[in-house]
Amino acid sequence: MKDRTTRKALVDSYKLALRPMGIASITNRVNGKRLIEQSMNLTATFNRHRTELRFGTHRNKALLADWRSHGEANFDFEILQAIEERPEPDFDYAAELADFLAAWRIRIPPGSALSYL
Repeated sequence: MKDRTTRKALVDSYKLALRPMGIASITNRVNGKRLIEQSMNLTATFNRHRTELRFGTHRNKALLADWRSHGEANFDFEILQAIEERPEPDFDYAAELADFLAAWRIRIPPGSALSYL
């Protein structure tokens, strides 16, 4: 019975845990181009991008073309900036993500030679 109780407590704890949030980047090591985006769940975002790229269904055609041309080994998936959990229950994580993304887009603007946007 203790195992069932412990398992339930662990599952409940997992469900209530804040997912890792922040600014994600996929970087092509061959040409330096990056896809930068915000995410409320970085783990899921990286999994989605990898899956879409591997299956050839990624919505960003330039990134997909480079993935096919250079191969998976030439791409880095990284967290550029993470959001820490706040004690305030009404903290606006989405607004903070938007601010972080805007700051990163100043460094690497969409449409530049180093951006996949």
